[in-house]
Amino acid sequence: MPLINRRRLLSVFSLLPLATLPLPALAKTASATNAREVKRKLEALEQRHGGRVGVALMNVATGETVSHRGDERFLFNSTGKVFIAAAVLAQVDRDRISLDQRIEVKTSDLTGWTPITEKHLGGPGMTIAELCQAAVAWSDNAAANLLIERLGGPADITAFLRSIGDITTRLDRTEPTLNEHDHDGDERDTTTPLAMMQTLRTLLLGEALSPSSRHQLAAWMIEGKMGDARLRAGMPADWLVGEKTGTNSVGNAADIGIAWPSDRGAVIAIAYVYLPQADKAQRDQVIKDIGTLAASV
Repeated sequence: MPLINRRRLLSVFSLLPLATLPLPALAKTASATNAREVKRKLEALEQRHGGRVGVALMNVATGETVSHRGDERFLFNSTGKVFIAAAVLAQVDRDRISLDQRIEVKTSDLTGWTPITEKHLGGPGMTIAELCQAAVAWSDNAAANLLIERLGGPADITAFLRSIGDITTRLDRTEPTLNEHDHDGDERDTTTPLAMMQTLRTLLLGEALSPSSRHQLAAWMIEGKMGDARLRAGMPADWLVGEKTGTNSVGNAADIGIAWPSDRGAVIAIAYVYLPQADKAQRDQVIKDIGTLAASV
């Protein structure tokens, strides 16, 4: 991560006590005129491409929110790697896991996209910190699966989510099967935009994790290598952005992120889209446009 980002991150986190004060009306909507305009543009994005566009945007300082299909379920795909890493950090905070612990990486662990773990087969393996970084910053599937196994399995991560107040998001499977559904109405490995918005706020700005763990999770997201064409691309260049993407082969694309503007409080942006008639570049553009809209909230 560039040095300037580290300095910005340290500056941002020094102000977190202000960002985590109870909000007077967490669920209140943005100013009526602006909210209507943002929602109109979100609806237009959806109509232009067909399918579903799920969005939740929050101005953290004011609690103002705008959403579209905010309570509808979407596959979270690889965005779930954020809360997998967060579940690890919660165990670190309780001295139940050490980030320095090493886990062997076997050939049988490799599945799909494994750009980091495939370089560490055998030998000393990888530390849990390295696995978290690989999962969040590089979306490495094997790293995510090894962390899920270390935590006890998908049900244990769902239990962690419940413990921090998320009653919606659920992890049922591992990579790569968690990325697709067998039938309509399948709720496995899903979340809603509004649920994920609140969970990301809780993890990065609340007290579910220690200050050092919040800082670390944000740093991994800021280092993210996969989202340069999505939310980050739609936000002003001087904003510090941490995000995590997700994608599958049947039309789902996602990006969840937090951004720190240079002149005001943080913004949380959640984008889950299912656009089966669009190509990858079009789905990326839709999420980029959502990033631009997030900057106006």
